[in-house]
Amino acid sequence: MTVRKALLALADGTVFEGRALGYEGEAVGEVVFNTAMTGYQEILTDPSYKGQIITMTCPHIGNYGITPEDVESRRAWAEGFVVMEASRLVSNWRSKQTLQESLTEAKVVAIEGIDTRALTRHLREHGSQQGFITHLNLDPDRAVRQAKQASGIIGRDLAAEVSCSRPYDWMVGTGDWAPSANGSTRRTAKAWRVVAYDFGIKHNILRRLVDAGCQVTVVPAGTSAVEVEALKPDGIFLSNGPGDPEGLPYAAKAMENLIGRYPIFGICLGHQILGLAFGLKTYKLKFGHHGANHPVMDLRTRKVEITSQNHNFAVQGPSAFLEVPKRPPVIDTRYGKLSLTHVSLNDYSIEGMVCLDHPVFSVQYHPEAAPGPHDAAYLFDEFVRLMEIHHA
Repeated sequence: MTVRKALLALADGTVFEGRALGYEGEAVGEVVFNTAMTGYQEILTDPSYKGQIITMTCPHIGNYGITPEDVESRRAWAEGFVVMEASRLVSNWRSKQTLQESLTEAKVVAIEGIDTRALTRHLREHGSQQGFITHLNLDPDRAVRQAKQASGIIGRDLAAEVSCSRPYDWMVGTGDWAPSANGSTRRTAKAWRVVAYDFGIKHNILRRLVDAGCQVTVVPAGTSAVEVEALKPDGIFLSNGPGDPEGLPYAAKAMENLIGRYPIFGICLGHQILGLAFGLKTYKLKFGHHGANHPVMDLRTRKVEITSQNHNFAVQGPSAFLEVPKRPPVIDTRYGKLSLTHVSLNDYSIEGMVCLDHPVFSVQYHPEAAPGPHDAAYLFDEFVRLMEIHHA
């Protein structure tokens, strides 16, 4: 096997030399790190990673290969991929491709053989920043210039780039892969009509909604409130997605016209969009939350869940939390009182909200997992209960 050299350069001038992996070429994006030990296939195909170069902190990636059933969207969205060591050998009866073959087919430029621990420590200390991977021109100065000149993600509408172009119905659940505990296994006599906004929606979110008894219609990110009303939904779901929530003001505007009229459940970017609709602000985290092992406390019960997360922005409360609040803070908004129900135990950022005057709730993390634990999968059943109460 011919070993080709490659470079990863950061906008602050830091350069790592490694070996070429994946599609031969060059890539630019915001460099982030993900602390999950497994799930690289789901991570690569998560639309929330549009605009980003993903560093896996687990040193050995690719040993169980690639399985078509495990993709989370129609294609890989990551701009680039960084690993310490990529396995060319696969040990998994379900696998159809190696990681190298998949990256090449998906045209994802990657690099291996660098000290990902040093890179992760650097990003933690200095923050996520634009980076540039090249297999073609190994001039470090040029690579750093390319990283410095790259457009950041602040203010960009990346959701429009990953969203569907037209509405469609989704009818497939998790089937044999449904979790045996804490999962959405509760079926209802009625099929609840749910309109799901696609800001970069993952397939497992749709599967879990179906598991919970929902009849799902997925709509593009720019769908107006009037168009949603014409579909006569029982509830509205706001999905995850990439980038800055303030880059798609049309989404918050649509929610301003829908809050109070329908039960609404938001995840990740959907959570941030609801925050903006309620009149709160959002801000960019220093290095984001990316992984399958993030602890979150429900302030109502003091229960801690281990969650899957992938976001660079967060909802800003009336003041920053310096410790875990003793009870859920309640703030006044344009739509009544909003309870801040969940908090990250890593940095005390807001991880969940519930409106006390309207049937609206949201979480910053990913209860559908894929990859990650199933601790919070029950939230899809909570959404169904909200629709049952609202339409009783």
